[in-house]
Amino acid sequence: MKLTTTTQVSVDGVVQGNGGRHPDLDPGFERGGWARPLFDSEAMTFVDQTYQRADAFLFGRRTYELFAGYWGVREDLGNPIVGALNTKPKYVASNTLTDPRWANTTVLSGDLAAAIGELKAKPAGELQVHGSGTLVRWLLDNQLVDEITLLVCPVVVGQGTRLFPDTGPDMALDLVESRAFPKGITLQVYRPAGRPHYATD
Repeated sequence: MKLTTTTQVSVDGVVQGNGGRHPDLDPGFERGGWARPLFDSEAMTFVDQTYQRADAFLFGRRTYELFAGYWGVREDLGNPIVGALNTKPKYVASNTLTDPRWANTTVLSGDLAAAIGELKAKPAGELQVHGSGTLVRWLLDNQLVDEITLLVCPVVVGQGTRLFPDTGPDMALDLVESRAFPKGITLQVYRPAGRPHYATD
């Protein structure tokens, strides 16, 4: 399976609290919900189509629990996101989650790279990662990502966890697709392309 990541990110790189405020999960973070007002019908159609394309989903524990508490309790399976998330296999990377309550969930623990490698070795399909910033960074560090989709929202949040750390591995990216939606969100789809080339003078 092809492993793809889809991330909503602010212009200053923030990924935390894009969908709303979560005082229990994000204590002290008062700027949650910065992405939602910027999603027009065209951007939402893109998101719906992305979920429909998935053959399976991979989550970090934090995003998994957020999604399970919101999407996992909905019964309107005609909704493209609800239908996909509640009918397709879900995998969650966690060494502490032992009793997942969301149906069709498998916990991946121990040697995560090997477990994800086995999923990627399946002959066809798309394994999607949504949100899960910590997991995405780890997947990129371990060269397990085949395609990166960024939905860059026209907002500077000014605080919060960012997608990429201040120091980390470098990476060249090949641009696969780029477009803008009416309210200013820009879509950028990349494929990792090894290390960058640097100017020598």
